[in-house]
Amino acid sequence: MRRRLYGLGIPLGALLLTAVWAQAARRSAPALLDLGPLATAVEPGEESPGGTTTVTDMGRNAFGRSPPNMDRSRWPEFHLGKRVFDRDWSDPDHLPGLGPLYSANSCMTCHVKDGKGRPPASPAEPVVSLAFQLGSASGPGPHPVYGEQLDLHRLGEARGEGTVEVSYDELPGEFASGEPYSLLRPRYRFKDLAHGPLGEGTPFSARVAPANFGLGLLEAIPEEALLALADPDDRDGDGISGRANQVLDVTEGHTRMGRFGWKANQPTLLQQVTHALVADMGLTTPVYPRAQEPQQAAATPDVKDYDLERLVFYTRLLAVPQRRDWDAPGVLRGKAVFRALGCAACHVDRAFETVDVPGFPELSKQRIQPYSDLLLHDLGEGLADGRPDGLATGREWRTPPLWGIGLTATVSGHTRFLHDGRARNVEEAVLWHGGEADPARERYTRLRREDREALLAFLGSL
Repeated sequence: MRRRLYGLGIPLGALLLTAVWAQAARRSAPALLDLGPLATAVEPGEESPGGTTTVTDMGRNAFGRSPPNMDRSRWPEFHLGKRVFDRDWSDPDHLPGLGPLYSANSCMTCHVKDGKGRPPASPAEPVVSLAFQLGSASGPGPHPVYGEQLDLHRLGEARGEGTVEVSYDELPGEFASGEPYSLLRPRYRFKDLAHGPLGEGTPFSARVAPANFGLGLLEAIPEEALLALADPDDRDGDGISGRANQVLDVTEGHTRMGRFGWKANQPTLLQQVTHALVADMGLTTPVYPRAQEPQQAAATPDVKDYDLERLVFYTRLLAVPQRRDWDAPGVLRGKAVFRALGCAACHVDRAFETVDVPGFPELSKQRIQPYSDLLLHDLGEGLADGRPDGLATGREWRTPPLWGIGLTATVSGHTRFLHDGRARNVEEAVLWHGGEADPARERYTRLRREDREALLAFLGSL
């Protein structure tokens, strides 16, 4: 449960927010927030969000480093895993594994430098690191013809199941100060579909590839610590009702809490990796022995056991980068604004301690601060994809971790955010928030420029 003011039953954060915004509402024009008790100093360890796994590299390879607390005897295995991650599965030496239908021919195609993907910049640019997951118009489950994902490539042929043209509508807006802004709403046109139209009412979800680092640490957060943050019935009345997705663990045969993916639809890192292999590249494993086409189990998995072990090892140990300027006055003010707006209700700013991870002392008993509760939240109709996923509705999304967000431009060469990359920068991502986050977004639009810049400086430091 969230922290409450002792004896009154009132969430402490809500009480402070009420005081701050009641004062702001009495002003006729935006003014700098009087943050009072929300003003903050440097907190112990916040410069190292990954604990002792944190790396100091702030350059182009910041998301692809091994943790500094890893024994050097394990370096060869880590680098062998990276070779599998970078492998071009269309190379004849690795055939007939790829496909026959696929969206990418390597992990690195979408996760360049282990970073975030982006949507096409114009309708003429081909889709590379943006996948289109499909549903059925008649109920839960994959599309009856095209399956779970539209694959844009086919092995040995010029095209796959079709192409997608991405364009945008520009939506104007205005801050309370009178300054204008604009947002981009994506439009998708499915063309040259190999088996005919998707069908009226077919739900689909456009999703960019997320960054890969820190996943082993997220898996090691105690489940009870995350469930303690859930409040599906909003019993504390703060308007935030996060809940855990419950999805099938295909290796164990029962449901458990989802942690990975835009809708927390994968419960373990092994399942996240193997599902990506089969969905994006048509590569079968013992976890997913069936490719999308043909619909029969492969006699022998495409990915050898030792390659899968190396790939999961590499993905599990990718380290979190250190923060920059965490002690700068403007960043500290931005942290206080972040809390005052209510952003920390979902992007929780508390630290977690990881469990003991067998075989991975690097990840065990680490104090980490990912700025996420890994729970599902309703973000409103503006961001809805209409496609349920496990318990997640078409309006719900997992709170994405914010660590490393300020290095996206350096590593990935762009600043596109949100599940489909529609936001051209962090500010646009904030302005797209709705549903449970609508009050926080509205407060942001009423800030003076100086406080908006402080908040963005704080996010850029993460």
